[in-house]
Amino acid sequence: MRVIVARPRGFCAGVDRAIEIVERALEKYGPPIYVRHAIVHNKRVVESLENKGVRFVEELDEIKDQRVPIIFSAHGISPAVWDEASARNLKVVDAVCPLVTKVHNEVKHYADMGYTIILIGHRNHVEVIGTSGEAPDKVVVVESVEEAEKISVPDPDKVAFVTQTTLSVDDTRAIVEALNRRFPNIVNPSKLDICYATQNRQDAVKELAKLADVIFIMGSPESSNSNRLVEVAKSCGVKEAYLIEGPDNLDKNTFRDDTVVGLSSGASTPEAVVQEVIDRLSEFGVTNVEELEGKEEFTIFPFPESLETKEDLRS
Repeated sequence: MRVIVARPRGFCAGVDRAIEIVERALEKYGPPIYVRHAIVHNKRVVESLENKGVRFVEELDEIKDQRVPIIFSAHGISPAVWDEASARNLKVVDAVCPLVTKVHNEVKHYADMGYTIILIGHRNHVEVIGTSGEAPDKVVVVESVEEAEKISVPDPDKVAFVTQTTLSVDDTRAIVEALNRRFPNIVNPSKLDICYATQNRQDAVKELAKLADVIFIMGSPESSNSNRLVEVAKSCGVKEAYLIEGPDNLDKNTFRDDTVVGLSSGASTPEAVVQEVIDRLSEFGVTNVEELEGKEEFTIFPFPESLETKEDLRS
């Protein structure tokens, strides 16, 4: 049995930054600190931070001590949440991915110009909820080609679109084509808002699909980009493509001696999980592990100025 591992995989720059922000905040302020929503969508990461004194909340009224910092997760939040934090006089640390912030800024720009903004994404995803909040009266969420074909807007000549950052590139392209067909004057972004890391991981899975009999994507069920990687594998003809959280999801009886196993992981999955899965497969009889060549990623995002010094703002 062979194992082929995709590259790149796992943490992207935005996830690295968000987790490092929490770690720095713990070092600077000491526990407890609060994070609104899961800092990233991965159970392993969340549990590890909880063990260090991080408390995850969904609503700001769960925070009773104003001296305790609140960190906004990588997925982004609406202006209403920022306003509530200000009204409560909370100390906020912003861990929102800069690429998500870019989409927020585009929504504000087009809304100020009087456009209807079509947001391509999953309407119940926390990123989409936050982005929509920038202009709730102007944003219309579209999830599918079917919705794109039926959508109605006040002025067909004043329409722009943006996208959730963690979608399938191929699925998004089909929706964009439908929107451009229906609204010839629609304003397209300079490039799709799908982030570089999402694109790179999907491209790597496409290459993996050419070689593997079965593909396992490591990630949490809540992780949009991890789910999209499974979809990409299946769209490339891999009938057995699964989302798993770790080695406990593997069953030795499902593998043959000649099975070629492909592995990758979502942008919020620690590399340690990939190694644990490889170790388990080795127990099942893996004789060879190889890594595909792939794009190198060098992107680094800056950290909030408030975490560049050691001053404890609780004092």
